[in-house]
Amino acid sequence: MKPAKREISLNERDALRDQLAAERMLMGAYAEAVAEGSTAALRKKLFQLYGEHAQTQLGIMEQMLSRGYAASKPASQELIGQAAEEFSKARKELAAKNGA
Repeated sequence: MKPAKREISLNERDALRDQLAAERMLMGAYAEAVAEGSTAALRKKLFQLYGEHAQTQLGIMEQMLSRGYAASKPASQELIGQAAEEFSKARKELAAKNGA
């Protein structure tokens, strides 16, 4: 008996989800690499690349939201402020370690 050939095709929603998952994995890898970077120049470049992938991830998420493929919950100003403060603190610590 011959195995049946199947064509696999992704719809737009699945393709966007796959892209989002790939960007998340890349961001995780860059975050780990930044933490383990051995020179300030290397860490600076990795952090730059991390930021680029964060922007790409945001763009994919915005496309998913605009097409109704994902839902976003509104955040309170307090939660937004807390997240911004934590990010700012982490960024300052990283900059201090990198000598930037």
